[in-house]
Amino acid sequence: MRTRSRSAVRISLSETIDTRQAGQFFGKYAMEKFVTISGCSGGGKSTLLAELRRRGHAIVEEPGRRIAVEELQRDGRALPWVDAVAFARRAIAMSLADRAAAAANGAALWVFFDRGLIDAAAALQHLTREPAIETFGTRYGYNRCVFVTPPWPEIFVTDEERRHSLTEAIAEYECLVKVYPTLGYEVCLLPKVTSTTGPTASSRH
Repeated sequence: MRTRSRSAVRISLSETIDTRQAGQFFGKYAMEKFVTISGCSGGGKSTLLAELRRRGHAIVEEPGRRIAVEELQRDGRALPWVDAVAFARRAIAMSLADRAAAAANGAALWVFFDRGLIDAAAALQHLTREPAIETFGTRYGYNRCVFVTPPWPEIFVTDEERRHSLTEAIAEYECLVKVYPTLGYEVCLLPKVTSTTGPTASSRH
């Protein structure tokens, strides 16, 4: 298990999207204010979401992480390395609940999701061949621009809740960048940008 600190993080989206300019930036995608940040596991999504929260945006944390924490605490089995199907079904249920809660909290607000329903549906369909992508992806919409973090081996780490390998993470990423366009989404790849914070931070480029 690698434990080194991540000083290199994705911050380009939070640099680009200013609260005052969000409406202009997303003009062509104004049908939905729920924005998905997906992509390769360990690619900096969670750090980016934390920065967006710091800047005052509403964010929803990754369902998979929350499920893993809950299951580990109660010695449960809905974990990707124990029962991946149960884990995917829980992720779908949690994603639906997250979306409903965000809608109830105010339709005028931009909300940024760390993964979510389509990622979970894609995982379930991959495991069971159930038509989960069509079932959920066509019924529950998000902003038509999905921001995606490509693989970033230099910062990929494993931990208690993330036990899969970089190879597995890349395979999931390659699946997702194919799935989203089939539902009409535009995949917007995020560039790699370094952070100015942290003990070994380097300057942005």
